[in-house]
Order: sequence, then C-alpha cells, then structure tokens
Amino acid sequence: MFKKIIVKTLAVYFLSINFIQAAESGGMPQLNPEFWFSQIFWLVITFGILYLVLSKIILPKISDNLETRKSQVLENLELAEKQRNESEAKLKEFDNIILKSKIDAKNLFNESRKKLLDDINNKRQKLEEEIDKELKIVEAEIEELKKKSPEKINKIAIETSADVINQLIGVNVNNSSITAIVSDISSKNKTL
Repeated sequence: MFKKIIVKTLAVYFLSINFIQAAESGGMPQLNPEFWFSQIFWLVITFGILYLVLSKIILPKISDNLETRKSQVLENLELAEKQRNESEAKLKEFDNIILKSKIDAKNLFNESRKKLLDDINNKRQKLEEEIDKELKIVEAEIEELKKKSPEKINKIAIETSADVINQLIGVNVNNSSITAIVSDISSKNKTL
C-alpha cells in the first residue's frame, strides 16, 4: 500500500512539472521549486504530528469506546435473554395456575350442582310424601262428608221447610211429615 502511494505521488510529480514551469513564470509560490523543501518539511511535520495524535490519543479512545459499547450491548443482550426466559417461565406458571383454577372452579361447580340437585330431589320427595299424606287425609274427610252429608242435608231441608211453611202459612207443621217428604225426595234423587 505504501508503494502505491509513492508511485501515485511520483506520477503526480511528473505530471505537475508542466504546471511548475508555468507557475514559475506566473509566480505561484506553491509551485516554485525553491519553496518545495520547506513545504515538504512542514507537510511531514504536520502529518507526523497528526498521525501521532490520531494513533496514540484519539483512535485508542474511539477503540475503547467501541469495545465498551460492544461489551455493554452483549451484557444487555444476555440480560434481555435472561429476562425473556424468566418471563416465559412466569407465563407458563401463570397459565398453569389459570388452568388449575379453571379445573378447580369446574369441579366445585359440579359438586355444588350435584349437592343442590340432591337437596332439591330430597325436598321434592318429602313434599310429595306430605302431599300424599294430606291427600289421603282430605280424601278420608271427603268420604266421611259424603257419608254424613245426606243426613245433614235432610236435617237442614226439614228445618228450612218447617220455617218456610211456618212463615208462609203461619202454621207449625209436624216434623215427622216433613221428614217423610224430604226422605222420599232424597231417595228419588239417589236413584237418578
């Protein structure tokens, strides 16, 4: 690479000879050969100092900064990967907890439902038994009323008839004759 730079410099030197001769006549001091030595001296000094400053001070600082940033980026990547793994583990743990909670809730619901259905069935059975008892009692009472009702109806009919006749005619009628008439009418109704 250094050789390429020297070759290019010499090529530029030889090409610029025409310009130098033109400059001597025109008076450009940069192209005047008597000033070249001093110009090359200060060029070497300036670029030498610039090279030393860059290579010893600035470039090491830049290199250190790049290394620091690279190590910081790697640490951040490692930390991010670690946190991602932890968050995935936590997410799986939460998913397991949610799944377990759903299963527990479903089991609890099924147990409560079964218990409630058993309780309803027991109460329904007790209620049906009580209704059957009450129905038997009511049926017995109805049968007893059926048996006793003709006698009571006849008695009421006799009393009412006696009162009606007494109020209409003003005469007290014998209960035995009214009883015979009511008994005759009720026996005819029974046969119908």
